[in-house]
Amino acid sequence: MDDIDRQLISLLRADARRPVASLAKALKVSRGTVQNRMHKLEGDGTIVGYTVRLKPQAERHHIRALMTVAVEGNRSEVVLRALAGDPAVEALHTTNGRWDIVAELRADTLEAFDGVLSRIRLLEGIASTETSLLLNTRKL
Repeated sequence: MDDIDRQLISLLRADARRPVASLAKALKVSRGTVQNRMHKLEGDGTIVGYTVRLKPQAERHHIRALMTVAVEGNRSEVVLRALAGDPAVEALHTTNGRWDIVAELRADTLEAFDGVLSRIRLLEGIASTETSLLLNTRKL
């Protein structure tokens, strides 16, 4: 991946529906070059898809949070399986350092979110958790 690929990815992050001709003009390369690079980036798995981003007010799940999880002993797989089965868990990340897992959580209301926290904290294998609500997200 070179600078043009990185610039192309940056432009696509800002607007994945931007026309190829506009991308080519911004990158100062031909349309064919942009199409070939996009095809290559898709083919090698660098770009795995395109998505729609909604403004926060339009999203169903208004409450979003990151929960860091410390696992008891060597119970990470048990905890990961249990968390993966919870509908409020959007994504899971294993980490190093003080926390073993970071879980991205979503809920419709604060009351529902309280229920999510209570449910997760009771899972076998969890030593402790710390949760931070996401207040604002900046576009990349």
